[in-house]
Amino acid sequence: MGIKVIINNKRVGFDYFIEEKFEAGIMLQGTEVKSLRAGKGNITDAFVTIDDQHEVWCHNMLIPHYAFGNLNNHEETRKRKLLLNKSEILNLKKQLMVRGLTLVLTSVYFKESNIKVEVALVKGKKLHDKRESAAKKDVERKLRRGEYD
Repeated sequence: MGIKVIINNKRVGFDYFIEEKFEAGIMLQGTEVKSLRAGKGNITDAFVTIDDQHEVWCHNMLIPHYAFGNLNNHEETRKRKLLLNKSEILNLKKQLMVRGLTLVLTSVYFKESNIKVEVALVKGKKLHDKRESAAKKDVERKLRRGEYD
């Protein structure tokens, strides 16, 4: 068994400079797992916070209701706890405070039948940075096609 990506956040690379990535577990309910196995979910608006008890929480991650669920179906956008080592949490908290970075979700995937999330420590891009990135991608695309011969 390898890694099977369920949800990928493509906007992260456009809106942020990625400093560092971490793999974390996530606490889910049964119907949430079934909904993710069906390939449904959205993490474009998701962000991660660390509270005073050194617990890591994911907010605004949308996992829609399971189609065959009953009355005990989950709430779609509830906050979910992420599972990291204490040393990783303290390191992240320090970098968030000192360097003014942000934590966002970049992807959700299956790893050996466990659901994992990739959390990235990012710094926001300004408008001119976004334009510069788009121009570089445009030049690379044209070079691959052979338009600059």
